[in-house]
Amino acid sequence: MPSARNSDARQLTALMIAPDRELARQFEESAAAARGFQILADLKSYPSPQTLDIRLRQLQPEVVLLDLATDLDRAAALVHSVSAANPAIQVIGLHVRNDSAAIVRSLRQGASEFLYAPFEAAIQEQALARIRRLIEPRAQAPRETGTVAVFASAKPGSGASTLAAQTAFALRRASAGRVLLADLDPMSGTVTFYLKAAGPAAGGVVPVRHGIDVFPAGMAPGDSLDISRLRELLGRARQQYGWILLDLPAIFHRATLLALPEADLAFLVTTPELPSLHLARKAINLLGQLGCGKDRMRVLVNRLARGSGLAPSDVQKILGATVHHSFPNDYFSLDRALAEGEPLDTGCELGSAVEEFAGGLVEAAAAGRRNPAAESSLAPVEARV
Repeated sequence: MPSARNSDARQLTALMIAPDRELARQFEESAAAARGFQILADLKSYPSPQTLDIRLRQLQPEVVLLDLATDLDRAAALVHSVSAANPAIQVIGLHVRNDSAAIVRSLRQGASEFLYAPFEAAIQEQALARIRRLIEPRAQAPRETGTVAVFASAKPGSGASTLAAQTAFALRRASAGRVLLADLDPMSGTVTFYLKAAGPAAGGVVPVRHGIDVFPAGMAPGDSLDISRLRELLGRARQQYGWILLDLPAIFHRATLLALPEADLAFLVTTPELPSLHLARKAINLLGQLGCGKDRMRVLVNRLARGSGLAPSDVQKILGATVHHSFPNDYFSLDRALAEGEPLDTGCELGSAVEEFAGGLVEAAAAGRRNPAAESSLAPVEARV
C-alpha cells in the first residue's frame, strides 16, 4: 500500500518505452499502486532518435521510463539522446533484475534512476523523491528563454540566407540546445529550398537533418507580415528553443523593418562589392535614425576573397561601423553543401569561419546568463582571409 505522503504527492508525467511487454506490465501494476507516475504514452518498440524527439515535444513528459533489458545498446543510445537534447527530462531505466552493467552504463549515459522487477514500493518511492528534488526547483525557477537573432542582407544575393542556415547548424553543434530557423522571406524561400524543408499546409515547424527545426516560408507576399502573429510565434519559440534564427528579406523591406525590434541580435550581411557596401552604409544610417544603433545592428562581411586587397578594417572605414565577423569566399565548399542541403565541412575555410562565429554567440549568451546586468554585446571577431 502506498504511503500517505506519496499518495498526496503530484504524479510525474511519463513516457514509457518498453519492448519487453511483461516488464511493462509489471511496472505499470506497481506504478498504479504507488501512484507516482502518470503514463502519457507507452511505446512498444525502441523509436528512432527522430521519432523520440517528436514524441517528447508532443507529450512534454517529465520522465522517460526506458526498458534497458531488451537491448542495452539501443536503450543506452536513447538515454544519451534524451539527456543531451532534453536535460529537463529525467530518464529512469527499467530492468528485469538488478543488473550492475546496465546500471553503470545507463547512469553514464545520463539516466537519473534505475528500477528493477519486482519494483518494490519503498524503492520506487525513494526514486520518486529524488526525481522530484531534481524537477521541482526547475519548475519554480524563472525559465530561461531563447535568443532571437535576425539575418538580413544589404543587397539581395549577399548570402544572408546561407549564413543563417549554416549558423543554425553550427549553433546546434556548439550549444547542444534546440535551434529553430525561420524562413521569413516568402518571396524567395531560399532556406526552405536549400534545406528541402517544404512544410505542411498549416505551415508548422519541420524537423530537418542535423538537429535543427525549420519554419518554412509561406506563400503570401512578405509585405503581408502580421507583426502580432510574429510576436506570438517568437513568444512560443523562446520557450522551446535556445536559439531562434530569422532569415529576413533585404534590409529595406517592410517585413524586415517590422521584425528587427523583436530581435535580441541583428546581423546585416554585406559583400565587399561597392553596390552592396553602398546599400549597407545607407542602411546603417537609416536604422540609426529609426533607433537601431550601430551597437545593435552588427555587420557581417560575406565573400571576402583572400588577396583582394580589401581588409575588414577597410570595410569598417567605408561603412563607418564595426565589422563583427567576416567570411571568406569559398565557392567550392559552399556549392557542395548547398547541393546536398548539408552543413559545411568545419575543416574548410568558410565552415571554420561559421564555427568561430557561432562559438562567439554561444559564449556571449552564456556570459549574459552568468551576469544578466552586463550589457549584451559581441566583441568583433574578424575571420582571416
